[in-house]
Amino acid sequence: MKKTILILLSAALAASCANMLDLYPHSAVAPEAITGDDVPQLRVGMYWEVQELPGRTSYIIEDMLGGNLTQKNSTSTMALINSILNAQSEIVEDAWQGAYRALYQVNNVYSVAERLPEGDLRNQVLGEACYFRAYIYIQLVTRWGDVPLLTRNTVDDVPRTPAADVWDQIIKDLDKAIGLLGDSGDVYYVSQDAAKALKARALLYMGRKDEAAAIADELIALPRYALDDFDVIFRGGGDKETIFAFKCATLDGSVIGLSNLFYSYNHPNKGNYSYMPAPDVMTLFDDGDKRKDITVTTLDGLNFINKYPSGQTGTDPFIVSRLAEMYLISAEAKGVDGGLGRLNELRVKRGLPEVYPMTERAFQDAVMLERRKEFVAENMRFTDLVRTGRAVDELGIQPYQQLLPIPESEMQNNSLLKPQNPNY
Repeated sequence: MKKTILILLSAALAASCANMLDLYPHSAVAPEAITGDDVPQLRVGMYWEVQELPGRTSYIIEDMLGGNLTQKNSTSTMALINSILNAQSEIVEDAWQGAYRALYQVNNVYSVAERLPEGDLRNQVLGEACYFRAYIYIQLVTRWGDVPLLTRNTVDDVPRTPAADVWDQIIKDLDKAIGLLGDSGDVYYVSQDAAKALKARALLYMGRKDEAAAIADELIALPRYALDDFDVIFRGGGDKETIFAFKCATLDGSVIGLSNLFYSYNHPNKGNYSYMPAPDVMTLFDDGDKRKDITVTTLDGLNFINKYPSGQTGTDPFIVSRLAEMYLISAEAKGVDGGLGRLNELRVKRGLPEVYPMTERAFQDAVMLERRKEFVAENMRFTDLVRTGRAVDELGIQPYQQLLPIPESEMQNNSLLKPQNPNY
């Protein structure tokens, strides 16, 4: 049976030679052949493929498109943005294809879990699969808008589903995950809290602010979480802030070595220095900001993103949800009258004085600035700018560039994906 499981876990990889929506389920063992004894391996495979298949640039695509990063030897964020925003971009293609390849495994696991006997194991695996499907679709719908919605694998070409329907499925999956999951006891495994944190994010993105704030406040109130210091959060110190993270362990063979992209060979940890912080990121932090030295650093006249310290020596976890996001979701959703306290609680923890904006616009500007400082290289910036209507003015992009193009290779393989997103 172990060999059979490996066939199932590798089935998505076979799809890389063709359209990512032609998923070839006949290459995998039938879900009904799986027993409860096989489920632990199956779960490991699901976590692994959701973590690995989109590739490491998918973990920073929001920062590349959102003006937080430039390429080495360049000071132009627009050059990087324009190089990505075309239908032939490998970065766009990898992000799209990797998401659907991971989704294939998630849907397989979901189908297997449905056939398990009622009980804790079934609930756990179904809940995890629902969480991961929602996680994948948040990335897809925020970047491409209308996308094919697959809750079951198929060999048929699938058309794009309206974004509103995709969002509805995201909330449905997260509600199911919340109902099925409990406390995992380990931030590297999906928990009910992780599903709630992701739902708070989704609701904020959807404009359902009251609901988003309520969930964020619920998580903030839990005694097991607290705002923590950046050197603890990003240096493996067992922080109290992380809700869920991908482990990206070197010993497991992970290729998500983000810091290898950010350090140069002259840095003690060494790297290939593919990307560097944009000039305005280097001036983003006040001297008293405790995030500054952990987020960025300079050596021999070169600027580096510093959140992921391993360089060529290993990999670092990637945090999906942490408590600071809940503070900023609560602040943004409540507005200046109800959310100022949350914003200032975070600022004080980060070593900054309280602020007192007088208007709603000034308050939202302050929240967006705080989100940028808090989440540099955590894959949130581009969506933040687009969803708040700031992307065109702040990035200098064209309105149509607020959506990514469907990869040309996918359009050629599946005519039902047409029409292409406008102006690409």
